[in-house]
Amino acid sequence: MIPVSVVIVTKNESQNIIACLQQLNRFDDVWVVDSGSRDGTIDLAKTKNVQTISYQWNGQYPKKRQWCLQNLSLKYDWVFFVDADEIIPNELIDEIEKKISSSLSEAGFFIVGRYRINGKILKYGIPNQKIALLHRARMKFPVVDDLDIPGMGEIEGHYQPVLKAGFEDAGIGIFQNFMIHDALNDAKAERAWLFRHEKYARWERGMNAKNAWPCDPIPWRESAKQRLRHSFFRPHIVFLTGYIFKLGFLDGKSGFEIASKRYYYLKKIKQ
Repeated sequence: MIPVSVVIVTKNESQNIIACLQQLNRFDDVWVVDSGSRDGTIDLAKTKNVQTISYQWNGQYPKKRQWCLQNLSLKYDWVFFVDADEIIPNELIDEIEKKISSSLSEAGFFIVGRYRINGKILKYGIPNQKIALLHRARMKFPVVDDLDIPGMGEIEGHYQPVLKAGFEDAGIGIFQNFMIHDALNDAKAERAWLFRHEKYARWERGMNAKNAWPCDPIPWRESAKQRLRHSFFRPHIVFLTGYIFKLGFLDGKSGFEIASKRYYYLKKIKQ
């Protein structure tokens, strides 16, 4: 087994949870942390060899992912956060196993997520990137001033975990293989995505107004975010980068769809 604890945070994910869990059978410490699902998510998860726990947010920090790091009886120090609508291909699991089996000085690893739309995995454009695999003694999710900002609630927002004191010089790696993001794979998933991103846009607007963003652990990423975050042209720059310069047009209609969704999402933040 791979010495990594896997944590899946859920709420009403019955459509996705089984497909997600089926790809994780090479991990022997898998947790599903559920926030009051009413669609049978927990019952489905219990049919697999995983640990399940109910979570109720108290309206304060720590939020859900950091709460998991602090309160779950995790077997390993390396923790892999997976969303229920993400599928982890065997190639990525092989890479994680190989990397973790060596002596690591890194504090965490970025993992690329590529959308699957109508059964097709997008190959081009701007992929999602997040630090999904981290060492819990070296990284944490920060406290930010957003408790009075609507939109995110119990879960940490669109920012990365940060390095803990004493590990400021630890490296952040990136895996070559990617995870599959099924958030737009059918009409029902797309409706849920649009609903979530309406809330996320309100939250990001509030974060911008307060200048409440934590620093990205990668200096060049932080610099780019600082330059773009308040720019009127941000939606246009992101669309052109993804669809033209990153060759999103080669993904056909789906490439235009995801580039357009990013454009309109960023426009909503500016409203």
